[in-house]
Amino acid sequence: MKKIAFKKVYLFISSLFIFILHMPFAFAKTKAFTGFISKNGTVYPVVVMDSSLLNCVNMPVEKRNLYDSLRLGSLGLARQAYDYAMKGFNVMKSVGEVANDNIISIIDFSKPSSEKRLFVIDIANCKLLFNTYVAHGMQSGREFANQFSNKPESNKSSLGFYETQGTYIGGNGYSLKLQGLEKGINDNANKRSIVIHGAEYVDESFIRSQGFIGRSWGCPALPERLHKAIIDVIKNGTCLFIFSPDNNYLSHSKILNRANSSMLAFK
Repeated sequence: MKKIAFKKVYLFISSLFIFILHMPFAFAKTKAFTGFISKNGTVYPVVVMDSSLLNCVNMPVEKRNLYDSLRLGSLGLARQAYDYAMKGFNVMKSVGEVANDNIISIIDFSKPSSEKRLFVIDIANCKLLFNTYVAHGMQSGREFANQFSNKPESNKSSLGFYETQGTYIGGNGYSLKLQGLEKGINDNANKRSIVIHGAEYVDESFIRSQGFIGRSWGCPALPERLHKAIIDVIKNGTCLFIFSPDNNYLSHSKILNRANSSMLAFK
């Protein structure tokens, strides 16, 4: 009897030890709750995935509500930004404008630059891959981006939908080319050299010293410690949407305004 009791205690302590070791990984991967079950006198730890994520994974891609499943609102992404992003993304998919429709990146310029306003979402696997800071153009505003342009040398950000292209090493190091898909709104991106790159001024130290991060010449610049990893995930044909509740953009975007139309030729 003593041997059996000792064996049960040993198994319980071993299971508890393994459970503690794996706790950080479980919580890093998904929202979950934990508990214990008893089977044949032995106690085992269990980790159960949040039901909202289970529902997301099991649903067809076009019906997934990632905003609620990933709790994007609690992270600061405006519902309007998400809804417009997905609306336009579906249009782009329908006309073959995105080579990789597993990933979408959303920049929410309704938020100040002191907040993490870039969201990189894995649609296929219901995961938020990155949420971090992103700069806007120096002539677009200080804390907030509220002025936008498609003109060369304006040093302003451009709104709308983009398709990511290839990478290169340039003056700002490892960078990602962008193809603007909205005529008159962002289609001068290549001419203006609007790319994604890392920048030392996209850092929390600037927020602590001046209340907002530094600004670019129009590029959506990222933190240097993350830009390579983000670029490698979103390069080669994924969708990028830069949002602002800007009436001029919302009224002139053919992608958004023809989303439910049979006339989907928006170039």
